[in-house]
Amino acid sequence: MKLSPQFSGALRTFTYFMASGTHYNLEGVDYLSLYGNEPSAIEMTFAIFANVIELDEEGNVLNRKYAEERATNYLRSYCDSNYKVEPPLEEWETSLY
Repeated sequence: MKLSPQFSGALRTFTYFMASGTHYNLEGVDYLSLYGNEPSAIEMTFAIFANVIELDEEGNVLNRKYAEERATNYLRSYCDSNYKVEPPLEEWETSLY
C-alpha cells in the first residue's frame, strides 16, 4: 500500500517547518540546535507525529494540526523544563516502532 498524497503532503509540510525553524507552535524555542546534537529528541518528535496522525479509508488525513500539536508540544517540553504537555503524552504516542 502506498502512502496517500494527503499524508505525504502533511509529512512534507511538518518536516519543512521543523527543519526551517519556523513551526508556529515552537516560536521562541531554540530547537534547531538539537539537530545533529540530540537526534533522539527529533526522532521522538517525528514518532509522536506519526503515531498520532489519523487517516480515513481513502488515505485522507483527519487530524494533521492535532498531530503537529502533540509532537511540537513534546519538543517544547524537551527544550523548556517548565513547559508541561497537557494532557500528558500517553505511552502509545511515544512508542518507537
